[in-house]
Amino acid sequence: MPLTVILDSHGEQLVAAHLRTGRYHSPEEVVTRALETPAEKEPAAVASPAMTPAEAVADIRELRKGVTLGGLRIKDLGRKY
Repeated sequence: MPLTVILDSHGEQLVAAHLRTGRYHSPEEVVTRALETPAEKEPAAVASPAMTPAEAVADIRELRKGVTLGGLRIKDLGRKY
């Protein structure tokens, strides 16, 4: 399905700059590549099926390793936390 995209002047300049490099041959190619790039950079966990609760807990524990509060404890932050 064809789609019309309206770019502001900055977007047009970006597309033109990419076309001048010779790497892309059409504005459509520039936009397609721009849309593909974020998907390539997303963590694999986003693309994988949902985790079980046990897997999620293990993942959180792994991510928290080495994270500190500079010597503070949660209760030192006060009651509202």
